[in-house]
Amino acid sequence: MNRRDYLRQCALAAGAGVLKPHLAQAGPLRSAQAEGQTMRIVDTHVHLWDLSRLSLPWLQKDTPLARSFVMKDYQTAIEGLNVVKGVYMEVDVDPKQLVAEAEYVLDICRQANTPLVAAVIGGRPAQDDFRKYVERFRNNRFLKGVRQVLHSASAKAGFCLTEAFVRGVQLLGENGLRFDLCMRPGEIGDAVKLVEACKGTQFILDHCGNGPVYAKDRSQWQRDMERLARLSNVVCKISGIVVQARERWSADDLAPVINHTLTTFGPDRVMYAGDWPVCTLRATYRQWVEALRAIVRNRSAEDNRKLFHDNAVRVYGLT
Repeated sequence: MNRRDYLRQCALAAGAGVLKPHLAQAGPLRSAQAEGQTMRIVDTHVHLWDLSRLSLPWLQKDTPLARSFVMKDYQTAIEGLNVVKGVYMEVDVDPKQLVAEAEYVLDICRQANTPLVAAVIGGRPAQDDFRKYVERFRNNRFLKGVRQVLHSASAKAGFCLTEAFVRGVQLLGENGLRFDLCMRPGEIGDAVKLVEACKGTQFILDHCGNGPVYAKDRSQWQRDMERLARLSNVVCKISGIVVQARERWSADDLAPVINHTLTTFGPDRVMYAGDWPVCTLRATYRQWVEALRAIVRNRSAEDNRKLFHDNAVRVYGLT
């Protein structure tokens, strides 16, 4: 099951009242909160959508995500957590609205009255007009990269290795822009080949490579993550996997995937990400932050500063 299908399943269940965010072990999270409550956070994965302006074909009607999630909602979600900066992440709008989405979010960044300071916009690297699209926004100082979701039905296995796609991703590097990788865990091998073919482009792997939280055997995912981490032009976001959690979950459920990712990529190549509001299918924003704090509480203060703040500033070139 790919991430999009899993999100659809979660949303339908939540909409039916079956699922509610619940932490089976709250004690360690409260302790972790106390330890890290003053740490500054850069959120490298903020989704926003205003359904009066944009269409998201993947949203299922009458499910929890099928409403607008705008900046005031995000600011409420992060209240008291010391989120000092945020990076917008594209939301897979109707392809006809890519320009409208980019203009919408880059304008929010320009206003400078919210945590949002940068954006990764949607794009289609394989399309003939991709160069023109990149040039349209290239000089916007808030633009940091491009993403096309690679776990959707329109992106079959191997799609990102087509000549046109590779050429488009290489173009991003030539323009000082990054590419966020969001793909099925079984296709991380494709990511390895793409990254190898685009040595001049900085890559960010989203959501711990969508590592399987409850799988009995994660060995293939682990090996593929290790192969990808050997390439110097890729870093990884610690995010997204909480949506895989069961109705009753604890930080311990997420720890194996997160710890393998942290160990494999090392302290200088990992970044915190909220994945809000998608994370709310299983947890509040605060619950996700506290779960991650609990998992990393025994790591050094320096490594945690890199994870939650410093690496994001460096990798995305934030000011």
